Amino acid sequence: MKRVLFLCSSNRYRSRFAEHLFNWLAARHGLQHRAASRGLLVGRQWHDGPMSRRAVAGLQQRGIPINARRPRQVSESDLAHADVIVAVKEDEHRHTIASMFPRWVDRVEYWHVDDSDDAGPEEALHRLENEVRMLLARLNAGR
Repeated sequence: MKRVLFLCSSNRYRSRFAEHLFNWLAARHGLQHRAASRGLLVGRQWHDGPMSRRAVAGLQQRGIPINARRPRQVSESDLAHADVIVAVKEDEHRHTIASMFPRWVDRVEYWHVDDSDDAGPEEALHRLENEVRMLLARLNAGR
């Protein structure tokens, strides 16, 4: 089984939505990849609850089951065990990855999906869904 790792800042919104959506779609299409998600700055921001209500609502609208675990901080081991690593917003995450994990910065695929500060949830989740579907198509073509 190949592993995909989605990264965002707090592991509550974008990366969690991408993880759940990816796993749901991969299972439906028989793809031998599974996703996990982690945050680059978990614990440095305070939020109520284990998962953003925007991510929960977006997943519920799509009929996707939710695992409401607590956010998890990314580790070197997480990166080492991933076959594909995606940071959901290059402007936001490249510098953090470079400072925390410099040898991994060029192995990460960077997307351009804004956080809720810069994009409404419908726009951000729609863009994430498109990116996840393109990634799945690419992985499916390569099998």
